[in-house]
Amino acid sequence: MSLELSLAGKTAIVTGGSAGIGFAIAKALYREGVSVAIAARNPERLEQAAQAIRELPNQGNQVLAISADLSQAEGVDTVVSKTLAAFGQIDILINNAGSAQAGAFLDLEDQTFVDAWNLKLLGYIRLVKAVIPDQIQRRDGRIVNIIGGAGRTPRPSFLPGGTTNAALLNFTRGIAKELAQHNIRINAISPGATATERGDRLAEQNAQIRGVSVAEIKAETVKSIPLGKMAQPEEIANLALFLVSDLAASITGAEILVDGGTTPGV
Repeated sequence: MSLELSLAGKTAIVTGGSAGIGFAIAKALYREGVSVAIAARNPERLEQAAQAIRELPNQGNQVLAISADLSQAEGVDTVVSKTLAAFGQIDILINNAGSAQAGAFLDLEDQTFVDAWNLKLLGYIRLVKAVIPDQIQRRDGRIVNIIGGAGRTPRPSFLPGGTTNAALLNFTRGIAKELAQHNIRINAISPGATATERGDRLAEQNAQIRGVSVAEIKAETVKSIPLGKMAQPEEIANLALFLVSDLAASITGAEILVDGGTTPGV
């Protein structure tokens, strides 16, 4: 017996949708019959991703590529207004755009922290604020924030990202009750080490900090994961599909870790 997600005919925004986890989620939604707006900064790469999605089996649903800088309020407005103009409503928001530089604390400039907060923290908050008026009016909405394990387990070489993620966990849980009265569910997925280009860049940055090879960093990472393997973007996508479906109709304000058992604590 297969699970029926009942997502066909719905619409979604996926930020950071041109690569990695965002691209995997956009493809998964599209396969389920969802019309998807993918947003990212690089227009060439964005269009390549959109074309790859269009080649997948579909149910008459569409893909919209929107080039925008989500570290700016104007970029958020562009994504939301273009999606509403094309699709008429926004049922699902997947907040995924955001990156932060790894580095030794004393080597990090203030701007490194500001850049991480503007793109991911404020970007996520602004997008939630921008999509919920439509969802409140229709009394239906599903939001997933892709956050990250560093919000719960700080790493000294990843403080810009860790502080951003911790704040987003607070925001996700804090806003959940307010949105629940409008039948809008918001949840968080926190991936651990994941096999993406972004993961490769972090490995390179950490290798440079420690003066070791990228291969050594990756080997140490895998060794630290109890299941002995990195997560695949498709695993994150499968969980996102569940959370935005009616199968998860009573789940809101939750964080689900996908880290192979790495995060300690209860």
